[in-house]
Amino acid sequence: MKNNSTLIKNLLSDFRLNTYFQNISLMLIGTLILAFSSKVQVPFWPVPMTMQTFVVFIIGMTFGSKLAFFTLLLYLFEGAIGLPVFAKGGGLLYLTGPTAGYLYGMAIAAGLVGYFADKNFNESYFKSFVSLFGATIIIFFIGIGYLGSIIGYEKAFTVGLYPFILSELFKIVLAVTIIPSIYKYLKI
Repeated sequence: MKNNSTLIKNLLSDFRLNTYFQNISLMLIGTLILAFSSKVQVPFWPVPMTMQTFVVFIIGMTFGSKLAFFTLLLYLFEGAIGLPVFAKGGGLLYLTGPTAGYLYGMAIAAGLVGYFADKNFNESYFKSFVSLFGATIIIFFIGIGYLGSIIGYEKAFTVGLYPFILSELFKIVLAVTIIPSIYKYLKI
């Protein structure tokens, strides 16, 4: 009996176990916030304007590359199994519809922003801006690429990029204002 209680104490005090629990908790919280942000939207067709990219930026800047990327993969998995985490629901068909490219782009963008965060880009407003601008380009490159294959590229730019330019710049500026400011505050 003594050996079992020692084993349990060792497992509970094992740093890796705590890290796994913390990472899983952060991933679940991240996907919950992403799902909520997908519902905050201005209706456009075929791509609604949501706050998802802003949340992707924040997840990348705060979680780091691996955890941010896996959080977005978990989000895509949740949607694939039918949970209503996307702007208009969930399911495998959603991951092949007009917005699929944007969703896949967000996963890559979260990893990229996280990579730059791992390299301390959060310390600087300018570096944060560069990181988020690059992530936005990735999201829209993949999103427009996929959408264009469905509805044609000229129309994809018209309905999938141009209406979003100002809102994306706003989201970038908002994220750049928040994270480096918090970082500077916490460093003091």
